[in-house]
Amino acid sequence: MTHNDLRSDLLPATVRDFLAASTVHDADTASSFLVDDVVIVDQNEIFRGRDEVHAFLRDAGTEFEYTTEQIGARRVDDDHWAVTLRLEGTFPGGVADLDYRFTLRGNLVAELVIANHEA
Repeated sequence: MTHNDLRSDLLPATVRDFLAASTVHDADTASSFLVDDVVIVDQNEIFRGRDEVHAFLRDAGTEFEYTTEQIGARRVDDDHWAVTLRLEGTFPGGVADLDYRFTLRGNLVAELVIANHEA
């Protein structure tokens, strides 16, 4: 069963807390919500395992100033959730809507795919 436009408080705590930490570039806290063999795909670039992912979380987007707003969320099933974030800032184009597609394993993130929002 899929639910569209969930409020952030209806997302799993793992997803909410990971997004909150990663939004402020707190890579240490964000990494605490990941399995050891985590995979993150960001715009087709793949990061595997805690060390690579921690470096990605620490460095991603730090060259720009931007704000982040959740504009959508949905539950695909118990282990799969999608959150759409709007980023506005000093990066090329100035505005980007990105889908963060989470796969959970237990209470941790096993995979995260970040891609342009699919309208």
